[in-house]
Amino acid sequence: MVKKIIICCENCGSRNYTLPAGNQGRDGRIVIKKFCSHCNAHTLHKQTI
Repeated sequence: MVKKIIICCENCGSRNYTLPAGNQGRDGRIVIKKFCSHCNAHTLHKQTI
């Protein structure tokens, strides 16, 4: 089973993207600027726990 990382929008909190886990040795959370369909804008998305 492939582990997935779920990222959510920082503004509205919707969980609208998943990424493959890949390298587990990284420090901290992933922060990516992606398009949120609920906010209808490019916002920061952070990795959820």
